[in-house]
Amino acid sequence: MPEGTKEDPWPLTTAPGTAQYTMWREPDADPPALVCQVGSTTLRYRLEAIDDLRAWLAAQSDWVPLGAADEQKPAAAGTVEAFGRDDANPVGGWYGLRKGYRGRFGMYLPPLLEALGVAELTHDPRNNRMRAR
Repeated sequence: MPEGTKEDPWPLTTAPGTAQYTMWREPDADPPALVCQVGSTTLRYRLEAIDDLRAWLAAQSDWVPLGAADEQKPAAAGTVEAFGRDDANPVGGWYGLRKGYRGRFGMYLPPLLEALGVAELTHDPRNNRMRAR
């Protein structure tokens, strides 16, 4: 398993298997960040998203839809994407740090949690779901 650093990032694939990307931790950033590199686009999420999403999934105790959506589109209630934006989540709102690119939490975080061995993820062409392991 890669270290999850910029020099040794996690190679990941979206749940449907249609896109590859990498992620790594930047614990010294302010705030500590999880960087997602998708082609030439860089997205940044709060680093605590990994542990917070894992805890939220465990509390759901069942499969949860991913519901990935761009920042400009609303997230369906009860989805991973909605959790990543909810004012009631542990950070009080968006985990995404880069304005205009704060969405897609439900697309890029779930494969990381699966790779880390803390969640299960379906890999269908559409409407994928996940649950805590």
